[in-house]
This record gives sequence, C-alpha cells and structure tokens, in this order.
Amino acid sequence: MFRGKAEQKLLERGLDPSRLPPGQYLTEKWPVLHAGDVPNTDLATWDFTVFGEVEEPLRLSWAEFTALPRTESTQDIHCVTRWSRFDAQFAGVHWRDLAKLVRPKPSARFVVAHAEQGFTSNVPVEYLEDENALLATHTDGEPLTPEHGWPLRLVIPKKYFWKSAKWLRGIELLPADQPGFWERYGYHNDADYWKEERYSF
Repeated sequence: MFRGKAEQKLLERGLDPSRLPPGQYLTEKWPVLHAGDVPNTDLATWDFTVFGEVEEPLRLSWAEFTALPRTESTQDIHCVTRWSRFDAQFAGVHWRDLAKLVRPKPSARFVVAHAEQGFTSNVPVEYLEDENALLATHTDGEPLTPEHGWPLRLVIPKKYFWKSAKWLRGIELLPADQPGFWERYGYHNDADYWKEERYSF
C-alpha cells in the first residue's frame, strides 16, 4: 500500500517512480544526520591528503585543492533512514584529476575516506572512479553548509549516503577492504539501496 501511494504521488508530480528505491520516500528537504558535532574548520590550516597505495602521496592546502579542475554532477541521493532527494547538484573535484597526481598503484583496490573526528567510510575504488563521484565543495550552486560537510564532502553514487563522508580530510587507497565507522556498528558493507542493504544483520 505504501509503495502504491508513493508511486502515485511521484506520478502526480511528473516524476518517474522507478527512480525511488524500495523503502524510500521523496523529500524536497535535505535532512541533517551525522554522528558527533559539526567541526570548526579553519581554511588557513586545513589540508587534504591522499596516501596509501599510491606512487606520489599528496598533501594539498585549501587554495591548492580549489585550484584543481572543477566537475559538476546531478544525481539522486538516498539515505539509510529512508529519505531520498532527487536531482541534487554537486560541484567539486573528480577523483581522476587527483589520480593523475598521485598515480595509484595496481594494488589500490579499495578506498577509505578519512574525515574529521575520526570518521571513516569505505568503498571499492571503482565507486570513487564513477563518473558521478565527487569530492564536493558546493551543492545546488552554493558552498556546502557546515551541517552538510563544508568545506569538503565525498559524494559516492549508487550507495546509501552514509558512504558519502562529510568533512573529508583524506583518501587512503588500500589493497584490501577495511570497514568504515558505520560498518563497524552493523551497517551493511555494500550499502546498495536497490537491494535495501541497510544493515548486516
């Protein structure tokens, strides 16, 4: 019944119901959800690192990071708490432009995103290479707000949005997978929203 009502509402708005994964509802808002407090960030001392299975480890200041080529992406985002937001617009740096600088080794098969306050998220490297993946500084034409990850957040498509770590400070490339923060608390490692991979139990 719920699915039928949700589909009818989408049709009434001229939206394709097939875009909404099972168990989700559509919202125009962008709910704020995270563990811990919003960090205080000083861009004068902020830096971003890429390390692990790379030929050239990298550390960038905010000025150096924002001087990299810019990419834009529009995509639907889906939270494990069941809300979905269609056509979210992001702008930032694509991994391919960082990969040119760090030269990943053939052994680089997985990614751990390192964020403020010890938060981490993990994905196979191909999800970071996805055309719609971004290290985002802007959303909907404006800088990210602190509550949504300013100054930098990861945006990983095709996964529940907890994989898109807020307050990103580094990317580590690894030969083997390593559970992230929420995965250690029982969230599903793969996080495929079409399969409703919310929890590992």
